[in-house]
Amino acid sequence: MGEIFVRLKALPLGMNAVTILDCDGNYNVYLNDRLSYDAQRDAYEHELTHIERDDFYNQIPIEKAERI
Repeated sequence: MGEIFVRLKALPLGMNAVTILDCDGNYNVYLNDRLSYDAQRDAYEHELTHIERDDFYNQIPIEKAERI
């Protein structure tokens, strides 16, 4: 597994976080800087679940991965 880099960024309303896999295999987690600390922590834990389940390498559609 690559490194995990976390950044705060202004994201669209309704988007708590997003993770982008870069060409080096690193995970870039962007947390919405408009959220409270607790909400950011929850969003980070949600993104970690995707990383731990290898959702970036499996063939599960994102809509289904979000429901699991």
